[in-house]
Amino acid sequence: MNGSMIDADQAALDEAAWGRGVSLLHDPKRFASTYAGQLGITGAFLLLWIAFLVTAPDTFTHIEIYAAFAATIPLFGIVAMPLTMVVTAGEIDLSFPSTYALGMVGFVLTWEHTGNVTLAIAVALLIGAVAGLINAFVIVQIGVPALVATIGTLFFFRGLSLVVIGGRNITLIDTRPSILFRLFVGELYGIPMQFFWLLLAAVATWFLLNRHKYGAALYVIGDNAETAELQGIKTKQVRLILFILVGVAAAFSGILSSLFIVSFFPSVGDGQLLPALAAVFVGGTSVFGGKGTVWGTLLGAFMIGTINAGIVAAGLTGFYTQLIYGAVIVVSVSIHAMVQRRFG
Repeated sequence: MNGSMIDADQAALDEAAWGRGVSLLHDPKRFASTYAGQLGITGAFLLLWIAFLVTAPDTFTHIEIYAAFAATIPLFGIVAMPLTMVVTAGEIDLSFPSTYALGMVGFVLTWEHTGNVTLAIAVALLIGAVAGLINAFVIVQIGVPALVATIGTLFFFRGLSLVVIGGRNITLIDTRPSILFRLFVGELYGIPMQFFWLLLAAVATWFLLNRHKYGAALYVIGDNAETAELQGIKTKQVRLILFILVGVAAAFSGILSSLFIVSFFPSVGDGQLLPALAAVFVGGTSVFGGKGTVWGTLLGAFMIGTINAGIVAAGLTGFYTQLIYGAVIVVSVSIHAMVQRRFG
């Protein structure tokens, strides 16, 4: 009896994974309520862009500013994608800025000893996966709340990076001849490769969340973890994979960040915590879990990434940046909470 119930629940998960959103096209009211957050972030993005066009037309009507955005926003936008899944599952990871550096320590040491960029990248990504696994072990197996655990590993991973590398700054100019350098931070038809990596991360995350039973399981876990367990979902395994994905994405972003400026600094990743999390929450992913939107995170990343440039171009001082960051986050999360109460 229990086995047939679990099979039925699994079938429902599979159906939800492949059918999510299709029937909504035939029910406009349900479509509006389900995608209220995404519609809201799309409108907010357009309004912000129009405001920048009006206040700083000399800057926002030239292609150079968009090329700059395409090069820099992915440096935090890529890690915001798996973070969207983490928050959807009702978890959080604050340690990823330090994983930028920890992965790059592995990259630098491997490259210095072998001169092989491919091997160095593989080692960096492996270290990112191990960092995620450490987080997962502390959170999932030991039972430490994710907020507390990842604050601890935030400091631990950064400190470990500084100790191992000895606080050195290292130039990466000699990596330029590698084809992987051009693949990671080169250009394609004048568009920075970082932008294509961000799009790839967004598509992969969207597929997992909306067209795969893994994403369906995430939604159930985010709604109610106990219910997910009763439905036969292996919640520990699902959450473990989540933190590993964040670790790999953070290490990958650390590689992009360092190759982009052709130097490694032990502080790489500092300053990326707020933009990445803000992109997730401003984009409409629920802070309560159970609801996530990749489209919202993508637009949220571009909103957050353009605020500083827009403020300066509009003639305001940089002091307004954090003020507007905070206002955007608080207002967006408040609107999402009200929408959830209205339609949830």
